[in-house]
This record gives sequence, structure tokens and C-alpha cells, in this order.
Amino acid sequence: MQGLTRSPLLIAVLSASAWFVALPAQAVSPPPAQGQNGMVASAHKLASQIGVDVLKQGGNAVDAAVAVGYALAVTLPQAGNLGGGGFLVIRMADGRETMVDFREAAPLAASADMYLDQDGKVRREMVSRSWLGAAVPGTVAGLEYARQHYGTLPSKPLVMPAVALARDGYALTQWDDVVVHGDLLTTFAKTDAYVGKYFLNGGKPYRAGETFRQPALAKTLQTIADNGPQAFYQGWIADETVRASKAGGGIFTPEDFTQYQALTYKPIHCSYRGYELVSAAPPSSGGISLCESLNVLENVSLKDMGQRSAASTHLYIETLRRAFADRNVELGDPRFVDNPVDNLISKSYAQQVRASIDLGRATPSSAIKGGTPVKEGNHTTHYSIVDKAGNAVSVTYSLGLRFGTGKVAGDAGFFLNDTMEGFTAKVGAPNVFGLIQGKANAIAPAKRSLSSMTPTVVLKDGKVYMVTGSPGGPRIITTTLQTILNVIDYGMDVQAAVDAPRIHHQWLPDTVYLEAGALSPDTRAMLEKMGHHFTVEENWSVADAIVVDRSRGLIFGGHDNRAPAGAALGY
Repeated sequence: MQGLTRSPLLIAVLSASAWFVALPAQAVSPPPAQGQNGMVASAHKLASQIGVDVLKQGGNAVDAAVAVGYALAVTLPQAGNLGGGGFLVIRMADGRETMVDFREAAPLAASADMYLDQDGKVRREMVSRSWLGAAVPGTVAGLEYARQHYGTLPSKPLVMPAVALARDGYALTQWDDVVVHGDLLTTFAKTDAYVGKYFLNGGKPYRAGETFRQPALAKTLQTIADNGPQAFYQGWIADETVRASKAGGGIFTPEDFTQYQALTYKPIHCSYRGYELVSAAPPSSGGISLCESLNVLENVSLKDMGQRSAASTHLYIETLRRAFADRNVELGDPRFVDNPVDNLISKSYAQQVRASIDLGRATPSSAIKGGTPVKEGNHTTHYSIVDKAGNAVSVTYSLGLRFGTGKVAGDAGFFLNDTMEGFTAKVGAPNVFGLIQGKANAIAPAKRSLSSMTPTVVLKDGKVYMVTGSPGGPRIITTTLQTILNVIDYGMDVQAAVDAPRIHHQWLPDTVYLEAGALSPDTRAMLEKMGHHFTVEENWSVADAIVVDRSRGLIFGGHDNRAPAGAALGY
């Protein structure tokens, strides 16, 4: 444990048997999904099946990712989307790779002080659940860029399965969004008539067993299928979205849509115990935070310390405390700010971070310079895909809050994001999630806000070994980190890895969030004596992951049991 600070308390703690208390008993996860030719793991079974069908028909992982992205826009209206954006990491079997940035962009009429009143105070009601909270959607542009440059199939056959789902409908289960969140949709319908028109059934929430059809969304998707993805940004779809925005007090213009482009960046690379990670670069903070954390943890044997022992959990928490402080102070859209990427993901910087950790005592977050990370629920979605050639795609995209702004793009039939909330409305003033950030993430026209999305591909001997990611605001980073640690350090199968109970810390508030069963009572008591404070919460992000076992010629997939609507499917 070179570089880690010891304290007198450490000696007492090490002598206590509770330091190595095992995890409490957990429900046994089912076996992972298994395939030989490909695997798709997503937040909805119907979307996963569409992805598998594309693979069976000769498409590659990128083609399948495009089809799944459109399908989730139909089956997962709270997070899957046409009206949002995100990041997509591609690693091809021949070594080609990229990160596609299709994060939503601030409207051209946006300004740094657009949410401030005459006294300089943030008018919170203007930011979220308002048309002024919507940024220009990027999903369609991002999927199309990936297809054009790395796919093998034309666009139309990849969009048409989603058209059929929206046009013909599908039988709802108790786990589907419009059933689970019917009361929220009823609330939205009071201020947006299109919510009631397209997402309620005669003014009432849908019930399990009923068929959910979306004729307006089917028309939008059919237009994209017939005329190409550019039809989303030029033509009646953009015009209808702009019209609805103006009617609701928003600032969208036709130029916002015609000027939008997907961007590409070199993914973040780092190594961990002989594996190589390929992850999201800024304006996502995910890859940097993930790599910084792994670099710190790499210097110790987590397996020997014991999974969820007081020792390993303390080190994990202290590592996150520092990584999240760096995340919020340093990072922003690389077209607007100079991100210190190389320093933050360097092994030498990790040594400095390790040296600041006291192995026997929690460091108060007030002693570490940083900003307050976002507290956010499961309002994003992630999916992972591997094909028989060894190509891999990891996609995370979002509407922001659940159903975004709660506003529908008129008769285009999809919800709009509330991603403007991700910017700094005022330096020093918290947003709806409690996030406080600096000038690096200030609002500017066409700028893209900082994100925690962490789509990641893990390589072993230069070939795809694992594909993973998660929704959930800052918990995206910690969920992805824990999934990787569960597989690499603790030898868990991929289904058990995504199902395992989670622990999250984000610098401020200075509390450790626990999922029920994440720590034994004895271990928690040991950590509390060290100065940690805990809060148990029920709602956690949902992970998907795929592991390729080349020695057996098999691909294993896991979809989080926290979200029964989804599935990992292989063939």
C-alpha cells in the first residue's frame, strides 16, 4: 500500500476481525445470458431482440446499436429518446475506435445569465421542466454518424423495426415506463396537452396488458426512415419542435437544428491490472473519473483486502471523494475549455492522490477542493453490444430528468431533454440536483454541458473483453467502476457483477450512499468509527455488461435485475 497514509486508528482497526467481515447474504443472480455469435444488453427486451435480429441478418455491432437506439425511443420514453443525446464508444475488431459525442447543444440564443432574475438569483422554474431547459437533441445525428462511418447496413432497415413498434404498439407490462410513471405523466399533461394526447389512454395512465401505440412517433420515425436522418434536422420534424418550443416560451430556432452536428473525439485510454480501458472523453467526465479511480486502486490488492471489507470499502470511498472533486472543478466542453486530461489519468497523479489517503480515517470532504456532484435518478439509459467479429459498441444516452422537460415536441410525438440543467446557471449556485460547478461549464451558445456518462470497452491482449456502462447521473461513474471491479478483481460472472449491491460517494454531500445489503452491520460500524457517514437509498442506476470469453468461444451478457423490463440476449 505504498503512498497511503497510516494512522494510529489503523492499527486498532486492523486488529479487529470485523475489518474483514464478509458481505451479508444476497439473492443469487441467475446465470448470464450466453451466445457464440453476438450479444445485446439493453433496458428493454424488445429493443434487445431487435438488436439481435440485426446481428443475425448480417449487421455488425454498430448497425445493431443504431437499431436499438431507435427502438428504445419507442419502448423507453422516460430515457430512450429522439429528443436527447449522449455518447457512443466504438471499438472495432481491427483496432479502429472513436467516441461519438451527440450530447445536446445549448440553443444559439442561450447565454450565461439566461436563468438569472434582475437581482442575479437563479430562477429555478426556468431551468427544469420548462421549454427553456431543453437543449438541441443529438441522438439522431449521433446514431447516423456511427452508422455511416462504422456500420455496414443502410439506415432505413435499422429504423423500420422502431417504426413498426410505434405504429402497431406493444403489450405493456407492469415494468414499462408509461405504466410505472403514469401519475407523473398525468401531472405533465396538465401543462402540455401533447403528453395527454400521446402518452395517456383517454386521459388516464396506461395499465399493464394494454397496447401502447404511438402514431405521432411512428410518423416521425417513418420520415427518418424514408428521407434519411437529416430529415430530423431539416423539415417538418424540426419545424414542429421549434413551433412547440416557441408556443411554450422556449428559444429554439430552425438554425439550432440545421447547425447541429455529431462530434468525435479520441476516447480516454488507461490501463488496469493488465487490461486496457477505452472510455468517454470530455465533455463527458466519465472516462477520466473512471481511470483516475482505477489508477489509485491499482496499487493495492482489493481481492486480498476482501470484497466489501472495511479496508477495501474505505479505500474505495476515499478514492471517489477525490476523483469527484477533480471532476467538477476541472472539466468542460473541450471546444471551450482546456481539460487537463493527461494529468488526471496519469499514474503519477494517482500516486499523489494515494498519498493523501489516510488508511485509518475518513478525510472530511471540506478538506478537499472541489464542486458538488449531481444527485440524479435513473433517467438515462445504457446499452452494450458485441458481434461475432469482435466489434463492440457502448452507448449511453439521456433525456436528463425522467421524461426530460416533461414537454413533447408537438405532433412529432417525443419528449424533449432538460439538459440545460447540466450547465452552471450561476457560479456557486446549485442546480436542481445540488450540482455546483465553475466557469468551465458555464452556458454558451452551441456548447455541450458536462456529463457523467461512462460508456466503456475493456480490452484484454488488444481484443474486446468487456463492454459496460450505466445510467444515473454521477452514479454512472461508480456503477461502471464497481461492475468492472466485480469482474476483474473479484472474479464475478457478468450477471452477478451488475446485480451486486452498490456504494456511492461523490465528494459532497459528505455522505456515503448505500444500497440495502451493500455492507454488513459490523463493517458499517467499523467505517462509521473511521468518520464515514451513511445514507441508505432504494433507487439505483441500472447496469448492462458483456464479457467475451475467448478461451471458450462464448459471449456472456448481464442485464441488471433492478430493471426487469430489460434483457441481455445472445445467439
